[in-house]
Amino acid sequence: MERSMLLSFSCLLLLALAKPTDQVVHGSRSLNSFLEKNIFVLAGQSNMSGRGGVVNQTWDKIVPPECQPNPSILRLNSRLRWEQAREPLHFDIDVTQTCGIGPGMSFANTIRHLNSSIGIVGLVPCAVGGYHGTKISEWAKGTLLYKQLIKRTKSSVKKGGKIRAILWFQGESDTVALEDAEMYSKKLKALIMNLRADLQLPMLPFIQVALASGQGHFLGTVRKSQLDLNLPNVRCVDAFGVPLSTDYVHLTTQAEVRVGKMLAEAFYSFNSA
Repeated sequence: MERSMLLSFSCLLLLALAKPTDQVVHGSRSLNSFLEKNIFVLAGQSNMSGRGGVVNQTWDKIVPPECQPNPSILRLNSRLRWEQAREPLHFDIDVTQTCGIGPGMSFANTIRHLNSSIGIVGLVPCAVGGYHGTKISEWAKGTLLYKQLIKRTKSSVKKGGKIRAILWFQGESDTVALEDAEMYSKKLKALIMNLRADLQLPMLPFIQVALASGQGHFLGTVRKSQLDLNLPNVRCVDAFGVPLSTDYVHLTTQAEVRVGKMLAEAFYSFNSA
């Protein structure tokens, strides 16, 4: 009897001292972060990191139904740990500005709505707007932003998962100077090919957003480069005409939700094409 009790106590002690499994905690429930994830990388500048609902560096904290959290939607945080995703997705990535609603959560919820059997959706926020936006030259191979994007993307698959697509919303800063606008197509092609090579995914889907706005006079030139891009497994959704905030550059919450839905629909077009 005493021996049996001693063995039981020893087992309980070993369980108590055992190293806990790597888990993502959602309030009272937990989700093992080693589960296979459908991983989507969010990259670009401020309209990807999200300024919906932000006025004078203050976010209104209004989260529309399309952007509500879901236990099956995760986010890779700045410490490279998976956690339940919630708005604002980029708060610890695009740190010099106030982030609000972006297209990411709308995209993820729409993905799950269109295919309820998809399982876990893992979002990897990488977009940086900063004080003055980021030009595509700042995302070229070898730059800090490029290295960070590669590092975070590679880290995202270490605990189970498959990179399903890169979502790209950038270019507003390249509308200021004619030279930047005219070189946009060449630099975007190089970015896509470099990402695919460094991630060893030569046919990785790449979905970009054609600009709704710009910081300069050469919006049309950049948009043409985006809409005319001809590379395999590349899709483009057109955001032109969506509602803009009072600065006429950043998208409203309503517009970000719409762009997220368009990106989700574009992703599923890869399988139907």
